[in-house]
Amino acid sequence: MIFNLLYKELRLAAHPNFYVFTLLGVLVIVPAYPYGMVFLFGCLAPYLTFMYGRETNDIYYTALLPVQKRDTVKAKCLLIVLAQMAQLLISLPFAVLRVHVLPNGNPAGIEANVAYYGFGLMIYALFNVIFLTQFFKTAYKVDMAFLLAIIPAAIAVTAMEVFVHFPGFQWLDSTAPDMMLRQLPILAVGIIAYTLGMLGAYSVSAARFERVDL
Repeated sequence: MIFNLLYKELRLAAHPNFYVFTLLGVLVIVPAYPYGMVFLFGCLAPYLTFMYGRETNDIYYTALLPVQKRDTVKAKCLLIVLAQMAQLLISLPFAVLRVHVLPNGNPAGIEANVAYYGFGLMIYALFNVIFLTQFFKTAYKVDMAFLLAIIPAAIAVTAMEVFVHFPGFQWLDSTAPDMMLRQLPILAVGIIAYTLGMLGAYSVSAARFERVDL
């Protein structure tokens, strides 16, 4: 059932730009570009899809199907996870290629290294928890949910881009093998934060959506 709902999300509910923003992981190959923008695009993709769903009455349509409300929320959560993880996976080969093609670093912000992906997962988790739990309070007010979620996410991206240039923290901006090994705990924290964040977002969102009278 969940697979069918996710298929419905991908074929019917997802806005065309959902796929465009997912592909923007390739931006990590662009010289002198703030790579934190990739994560903001990963937040815009769900917003556009949820807004598109509001205009097409997707939630109401899904509620008419023989599925539980919790399954509707689960399918939406899986759609977001699929897009964000695909975006990161798409970016990985370009991040590796960048080290060889552009070895002089990124003057615009953080390098696409291990710490970058760890911070990115934390940013995704922050956005998803706020966005999903706020949206499913009403299953309609997507703009307010996005505004409440994107502001802290944007602040976190800015902090990530700036923080790595402070004295004593330059190792976070390195692609040297020994420095990236040192960055592994940040990636681990990011994975844990994203996993727990999505589980928590689903649990709270499902509970709230079950109280919504469509």
